[in-house]
Amino acid sequence: MTAAGLEVLDLARRYGNRQILSALSFAVRKGEFIAIMGESGSGKSTLLNLIAGLDTPDSGTVRIGGVDLMALDDDGRTRLRRAQVGFVFQSFHILPHLTVAQNVELPLVLLGVTVTERQNRTAEMLHAVGLAERHGSPPRELSGGELQRVAVARALVHRPALVLADEPTGNLDPDTAATVLALLGDQVRAAGAAGVLVTHSAIAAARADRVLTLDHGRLRPGPRAG
Repeated sequence: MTAAGLEVLDLARRYGNRQILSALSFAVRKGEFIAIMGESGSGKSTLLNLIAGLDTPDSGTVRIGGVDLMALDDDGRTRLRRAQVGFVFQSFHILPHLTVAQNVELPLVLLGVTVTERQNRTAEMLHAVGLAERHGSPPRELSGGELQRVAVARALVHRPALVLADEPTGNLDPDTAATVLALLGDQVRAAGAAGVLVTHSAIAAARADRVLTLDHGRLRPGPRAG
């Protein structure tokens, strides 16, 4: 077994005549929260889609929890993603017709976890993100910061090997953003997951354990993380 939650090896992707990513290699340890910075158009979204198995590289491979994505067919990648990857998005992606608790437990429903176990894990995660008293609330009653905390709980409730966060504080004010990023990092570390934050913000990246910068399709060490 590998000590890394995520391994990216010689990953490359081209669209037409444009080389988006060139032989990228990096690893993220279990319990480590890293940030990948890059300007718009630098290839951050492409890299995230490749890591999640939503796109296929021209060469290279991605391993999540030691499992090689390239060795799986589409159904296998979907099953791995459902079981081993948690997502936190900028636009929350909270379902408005479900309660807070129902949104958080959704990954467990998809995995066929028993009702009792779903309820227990959901309650634990809502307590961890400070929303235990909001379990029965509809999303419309929550602030943006609270909605993003729901998203963090949902991303971690099924105990994934990897958590991917795509500009998760882009719609939040600076104080709320700082709170959510601190919570996300703390929860990733506590869960022993590998966490990858993709952002253009140096302030957001400073919350990570380590920062890499994506520039012209290649990774280089970024500013020192805080």
